[in-house]
This record gives sequence, structure tokens and C-alpha cells, in this order.
Amino acid sequence: MAETGAIRAQGAIREKSTGARSIIRSLEELGVDTVFGIPGGAILPTYDPLMDSSSVRHILVRHEQGAGHAAEGYAHATGRVGVCIATSGPGATNLTTAILDAYMDSVPMLCITGQVGASLIGTDAFQEADIVGITMPITKHSFLVTDPKDIPARIAEAYELAQSGRPGPVIVDVAKSAQNADCDFVWPPVRDLPGYRPVTKPNARQVREAARLIATAKRPVFYVGGGVIRSGAADELRELVKMTGIPAVTTLNAIGSLPTDDPHNLGMPGMHGTVAAVDAMQRSDLLITLGARFDDRVTGRLDSFAPDAKIIHADIDPAEIGKNRHADVPIVGDVKETILDLMAEMPAAYRQYDKRDISEWWTRLNRMRETYPLGWTPTEDGYMAPQYVIEQLSEIVGPDAIYVSGVGQHQMWSSQFLKFRDPRTWINSGGAGTMGVSVPAAMGAKVAQPDKVVWAIDGDGCFQMTNQELATCVINDIPIKVAIINNSSLGMVRQWQTLFYSGRYSNTDLDTGHGTRRVPDFVKLAEAYGCAALRCERPEDVADTIRQAMEINDRPVVVDFQVSADAMVWPMVAAGVSNDEIQYARDLAPDWDDEE
Repeated sequence: MAETGAIRAQGAIREKSTGARSIIRSLEELGVDTVFGIPGGAILPTYDPLMDSSSVRHILVRHEQGAGHAAEGYAHATGRVGVCIATSGPGATNLTTAILDAYMDSVPMLCITGQVGASLIGTDAFQEADIVGITMPITKHSFLVTDPKDIPARIAEAYELAQSGRPGPVIVDVAKSAQNADCDFVWPPVRDLPGYRPVTKPNARQVREAARLIATAKRPVFYVGGGVIRSGAADELRELVKMTGIPAVTTLNAIGSLPTDDPHNLGMPGMHGTVAAVDAMQRSDLLITLGARFDDRVTGRLDSFAPDAKIIHADIDPAEIGKNRHADVPIVGDVKETILDLMAEMPAAYRQYDKRDISEWWTRLNRMRETYPLGWTPTEDGYMAPQYVIEQLSEIVGPDAIYVSGVGQHQMWSSQFLKFRDPRTWINSGGAGTMGVSVPAAMGAKVAQPDKVVWAIDGDGCFQMTNQELATCVINDIPIKVAIINNSSLGMVRQWQTLFYSGRYSNTDLDTGHGTRRVPDFVKLAEAYGCAALRCERPEDVADTIRQAMEINDRPVVVDFQVSADAMVWPMVAAGVSNDEIQYARDLAPDWDDEE
């Protein structure tokens, strides 16, 4: 049966096409609704069919890094694959920061890049770069396509790779000659991924052994990582935690997997985690590790981390198990499947092994929570406490919003003082620690979830790296809200200079707010982009300023919160030391009690 020039038989499509049109048609057939990108010479043929009546919405960003982070924000907010497009050479290399970010945090992303013509590859042609080779260490896979008939299969394979198993970024680099060539578009294509068989179903024997250890542990802790969010297992995790009554810690990328106010949730572990979470891991006799990877920011000095704990390690990526810490019970499989199987096993394990009473363990942890709560002290330099601003933001905006953080002190304060109820409402850069991620990722999240309020919480340093995407937001009617936590410095670096370099503040003053200079003036900059712009300098004005920002929904809003440069992120475990050496703000509680 002929239909708009295509032949459909038994669900198949065959139509005359070009390589460029095959790229767009492949995205359409995969259900992709949005791509972020910038045209350039080597990808120009692919931009032409976007002028036709395509179901794919293209959002023209102002920098390729913004396209990559926007695709990440889209993926974070939905769990679906985020898609970005760039040209060859510098266009493709500008994507690499976002690709690294997606790789480190297991974010499903498809990057389509143009390449010089096939006959020019390897000649150092204009704007040629071996993006496949450059990104090989930071992608799940990279494809170079020189034959137009291969395009549908490679796009389909890349999409499958990006979202299956452990999610991550995949590149499809398409020669310009292949884009220009005539071909038949055939869908669905024959996919060929030899050797790619991600294990999703956990081994039943290992699950039973894990259940035995859980039933007999006296000081167990759930160590919850971002894999729980990626696998869509938040509901199952909550059931398992409730069933067992075991305390849990949630890493930076797992925030939202348990509600902040869940009594089992001890908070974030690691370098700037809660004292209770750090202490729980250090004193535990069993870590039930779900979708986490024993990152150095969690473990501190690895040889002193959780010295008495047996390890259950469940992860879909077998390369992570045993990489940093030996697993007594390794479980390869999807975290959601693993949790479901554990819940099925626990009743029998409790009957067979006589469930241990962990009330003494909870007594200790609750004492740590009460003695060392998260808190902050008033500032002494006349500027606002940043923690207060974020607390007010959380209270007024509420847990239904999506919060997207940059990287630095404001990221840690956001993770500590925002209140979360649901997964996929917290977006940030964990493994790569990428400054500049917030504004474009918030843009991507708002495109993906247009009915959600989306706040980007940024620092004055991060904001200056990617704020040009505000122009993209204005032109495309993407009304994000931006809270700049402006301490006029590179705050986290400055904190380290305060603590470890005798207050020698080498090249950390940004001149963005304190004193007489504002370079730039963020209010004027935001207005120049067409945004609504507000400035808040007094704590008594914080709540009204946030409410005013919440009332503006016809364009982006930027709020410049002038905060103290002397505010510190506490608690803190310095890099390279044991978690037992956690430091706590002296003004907030008695001295650290190392009592067993």
C-alpha cells in the first residue's frame, strides 16, 4: 500500500531518501520529539529536512556544550534518551564536556555529529576531528558512518545502547558525503550489536545470600546510588526500606529516591554528607549497595572506609563490582529487578535466620542525627547566608518543582537544604563536577516537563559559563527560573583556600557582586537577554523575591541573590583522608564524639 511515497508492508517502511533525511526519519520512528543543536558545514544536509513537516522539534542553542547539557536535562527529567546535534571539528569537540558528564552519571544521550566527506577523512581537512577516537573513553560506543544505507541501523543501535543496560552517551558521526547521498530508508533496520547482552535478571543464589546477610546483620545500611533513579526503582526501594526497617544513605545522584523526610533516610554520605550518614557507613557491619560505585567522594580514603562491613553490591554494570571495594555478594543485574527479588526473599530469610534486632543501631544513628544536624551559622560580613536563601526557596517553591544545580558550594547547600519527595526532581553534575551545567540542563528539563516549575540554582562562576542559553530560552518560550547564589567568588575553591592555604585567595575573586563593582551586572545581563531580572540583598526580602519570581511565567526569570563569600559547606571530609576525620562546624554542636 502506497502512503506518502512510502511502501508499508507488515509494519515495515521503505522509501526513497537521502542519508540526511534518513537521520531525521530514524529519529521520528524512534519517537524522539526534541533535539538540541547548532548547524554547521558538515551537518548542514541534515538540517534541511528539518524544514519539512517533521515531528521532531529542533531547539537552536547558542553553544554546543549547551546542546549536550540540555539533552542531559531532558534525559534526567524523563528517563528517555536526550538527543543533540553538532557539526564536525569544534562543533563536535564542544560536545565532549557534556558527553563526559553524561558518561560519569549514566545519562542516556544520543549525539549526532557531522563529519567531513568520506574521501577527506584522515587528510586534516577543514574542521575535521576524529570525534570517534576523541570520545572513545567517555562513550558507551561511537559509530562512524560513511555509507548512507547504514544510517537507520546505526541510529537505532545507538539509541538502544544509550538507554539499555547502564545508560550512557553514544555518538553517531556521519560523513557529509553519506548525508548527501541518495538511498532507501528502510525501517525497522536490522540491528547488529554482537556481544552486547546486558544482564538484567540477578542471580537467584546471590540474591538469597544477600537476603541471609541482611537478616543477620546488626548494623546494616542501604547505600543507595544513582542507579536506583536510572532504573526507575524508587518505589521499589521505598517498599524494601519499609519492609526491612534498615537505615539508608542516598548519594548525590540518588537524591529523591527516598523522600528527604523519610525517617529511614540519613541523608547524603561522603565529603559533604551528613554526620549521621557518614557515621552509619563507617560503623556498619553490612552495606547493601544498590546502583552505587564506591566513588571517592563517598568513601574518602578507601582503605579506611567502612572497615567492618561486608558488602552486597548490586549493579547492572559488572565492571563496577569489585572495582573499588571487594564485594562479598556481587549481584549483576538491573537494580529494580534486584530489589523486587530481594523483597520476595526477605520473609523466608527472616524466618530461617531469625531477624536481628537493630534498635540499638538506630539509637546510635538517631543520636548522631540529633547531635549533628545540618545547619548553618549567621554571616558576619553583612551579606546573606546562602543556606537561608536555599531553605526559603525550598519552602516556598515546594517539592513538586525540578531543581537543577550547578557545581560548587551552591550544589552542596542545595543537596543539603532542599526538600525532595520524588525522583527526577534533582538534576546536577555528580561524577564530572561540570561547572556550567545548570542553565542548559534546566532548559532541557523544562522542555521535557513543561508543566513543572524548573529552578536552576547556579553560582556566579557557573552561570558565566553557559548563561547564553537564556537567549535560547527566551526565543523558544522556555520559562525557567534561575537563582544565582552570588558570593562574588569561586566559592568552593575559596573554601579550600581558607582551610588549606591559610586564606591566600589566589584568583578566586570574580567581582560579580561585592563592593562597588558588578562585572557583569547580572540584572542588566538578564534584561539584555529578555528575561525578567531581580536582585535580593537582604534576608527579609528573600521570601517576597522568590514569590515574585514564581508569579512570572511568560519568560525566564533571573534572581541575583547577594550572599556571603565566607559561608562554608559543612560537614566536610577533606580529600584523601578517612571519613573518620569528618569536620563539623564548631558553632553548631559539641565536639565530635567518636564513641563506639
